[in-house]
Amino acid sequence: MEGLVIKNAGNIFLVKTPAGNLHECMVKGNFRIKGLRSTNPVAIGDRVLIEKTSEHQTYFITGVMERSNCIVRKPTNLSKQLHILAANIDLALVMVTINHPQTHTIFIDRFLATAEAYRIPCCLLFNKTDLHDDQDNAYLKALIRLYESIPYPCLKISALQGEGLEEVRKLIKGKICLLAGNSGVGKSSLVNKLNPAIQTKVGLISDYHDKGKHTTSYSEMFEIEDQTYIIDTPGIKGFNTVDMQVAEVGHFFPEIFRTSASCYYSNCTHRHEPGCAVLKAIEEHRISQSRYQSYLSILEDSGEGKYRE
Repeated sequence: MEGLVIKNAGNIFLVKTPAGNLHECMVKGNFRIKGLRSTNPVAIGDRVLIEKTSEHQTYFITGVMERSNCIVRKPTNLSKQLHILAANIDLALVMVTINHPQTHTIFIDRFLATAEAYRIPCCLLFNKTDLHDDQDNAYLKALIRLYESIPYPCLKISALQGEGLEEVRKLIKGKICLLAGNSGVGKSSLVNKLNPAIQTKVGLISDYHDKGKHTTSYSEMFEIEDQTYIIDTPGIKGFNTVDMQVAEVGHFFPEIFRTSASCYYSNCTHRHEPGCAVLKAIEEHRISQSRYQSYLSILEDSGEGKYRE
C-alpha cells in the first residue's frame, strides 16, 4: 500500500493513504536508501510503501518511492551525514523577520543556495511588519530590492494581523510547500492563520535573548486546503550546507554565476584572481557585499555559530 509521510516523531512516522486513512508506521529493520548518507532515510513529503504485519498488527515502511527533489542540511553533531528536511517540494517559503528575532542574511543565503542546488524554487516571506518602525521599514525595503533583483519573489506579511495572507494563499495553492526559518519568526502562527483548524502550538520569544524558543519539535505536513500542503519545520538556528564543492558554490548564487561568465579564468573562485568579473561587480555595487560574504562563508564552511550569534 502506498502513502504520504505527513509527520515524524523520532522513529514513528504518520502516513496518509490515498483514501485519507492515517497510519502510524515504523521503519522496517535496518531500512536505508541506497547511496544516501542520512540521519533520516525517510522524510516528510516522501511517498512510501507500507505494509501491516499480521502478528503484531503494526504498520511498517518498506520502501521509499523516487523523489522529485529534497532539501538537506548538515547536522552539527554528525558531520559525515546529512539531515533531510523534506522531500518532493514544489516551493520553499523562507520566513524572515527584521527583528524579534533578527534573521541574518547569511542564514537566508545559505538556505537559498541549498535550494538552488536541489532545484527548489523559493519565496521570501518577511513577517512581523506590524512591529516595524521607520528604520526597520527602510532596511526591509533594501532587502527586498536586493533579493528581487536576483530574482527571488518577496512578500511582506503580518501573520498576527492577517496582512498579506491572501497573497500567500494564491502562491501556495495546489502545491506542497516547505516553511523554514529561525525559531520565533512566526511559522506556526502563519499556518494557524491559513487554516485555523490546525492550531499548532505558537511559541513565545525569549525577552532576554530575543531569540525564538523552539515550539515545533518535529516536522509536520499540514493540509491548508484541498491539494495544498505546508510542511512546518523545527526552527533552524543555522544552516550548514552539504557536499558543495568549491568550484560549484558560485553556481548556486545566480548573480555570481551570471557574472562569472566574464571572469578571465574559467575556474575562478572569485577571491583573489586577476581579471575576476565578480570582484569587479562587487566594487561597482552590482553584487551585494552581504551576498558575497555568504558565498565566502560556504567556501570556508566555518560552522553554524558564525551566522546566528
